[in-house]
Amino acid sequence: MEYVYTAMLLHSAGTKVDAKSVEKVLKAAGVKADKSRAEALVASLEGVDIEEAMATAAVAAPAAGAAPAAAASSEEAPAEEEEEEEEVSEEDAVSGLGALFG
Repeated sequence: MEYVYTAMLLHSAGTKVDAKSVEKVLKAAGVKADKSRAEALVASLEGVDIEEAMATAAVAAPAAGAAPAAAASSEEAPAEEEEEEEEVSEEDAVSGLGALFG
């Protein structure tokens, strides 16, 4: 991920995204830069509008955050059902204890 973040940083700074610049930023951040990975990143970004890609990712991120909230509400229903089952089993347990002393 740090390679992608480096490309975004370089683009935001108005600097050309090339392998040498990527390596410099990574080294400055204390990350061991791999020349072949930096070159692969630059090659994969050829023809990509980084500004548009960043805007698309920013729009998609909140939608991903909404999904866990929906999942949490669906998880509440089974928990309520489990509580009802526990109440029934407690009643059975009480009646069983009564039989021991009855």
